[in-house]
Amino acid sequence: MDAKVALAKVTTSLQEGAELRMKVARDNAHAIVEAASIITGCLQSGGKLLLFGNGGSAADAQHLAAEFVGRFIGERRALPALALTTDSSILTAVGNDYGFEQIFTRQIEGLARSNDVAIGISTSGNSPNVIAAIQAASKRGLKTIGLVGKDGGMLAKCVDTAITVSAVNTARIQECHIAIGHLFCELVELDLLETSLPEPVDTKSSASQ
Repeated sequence: MDAKVALAKVTTSLQEGAELRMKVARDNAHAIVEAASIITGCLQSGGKLLLFGNGGSAADAQHLAAEFVGRFIGERRALPALALTTDSSILTAVGNDYGFEQIFTRQIEGLARSNDVAIGISTSGNSPNVIAAIQAASKRGLKTIGLVGKDGGMLAKCVDTAITVSAVNTARIQECHIAIGHLFCELVELDLLETSLPEPVDTKSSASQ
C-alpha cells in the first residue's frame, strides 16, 4: 500500500472512532451511569457479574472480568466477575449436547443468583445465544445490561439497561464497547473506594531506601 494512502487510512479510522465515541457520550452518558450504578449495587449486596458474548465480544467479556477481579485504577479488594466464555469444557459440552444457542444459558442456570448482574455483549444486538442467556437471567430475577451496536437489535429490548453504539462498522462498535466497559470499571471503583486516582509512587524515594 502506498504510504500516503496508508497514512490517510490511519487518520480516517482514528477520526471515525473519535467521532463515534463523542456520539456515544451524547446519546448514552445517562445509560452508562445507570448501568454502573446497577453494577455497584450488585457488588455492594454480595452479588457477582456474569459477562458473555461471541468472538471479539467474548474477548471484551474476559477483559472486563479481569479488570473487576484484578483492579482497574485504585487498590481495592477483588470484585466477583465471571466471563462465561472461558471454560472450553463447558462450552464444547453444552454446544455438543444442547446446541450453540445454549452455551451461556446453561451457565446462567447453574451459576446465577438473583442479586447478580448479567452483561450481554453483541455488536449486532441479535446474537441468539446472548439473547437466550439474558432472557434466562431475567427469569431468575437478575438485573441485565446490554452492550449492543447498530440499532440495538432484539437484545436492546430484552435488557433492563441497553447501551447502543449506533454504527455499522463492527470494529468501531467494539472499540466503543471496551471504552464503555472501562467507564463501568472506573465509576464502580470510584463509588466503592470514594476516592479518585491513587497517589503516585515516588520512585526516587523507593530506590534510595
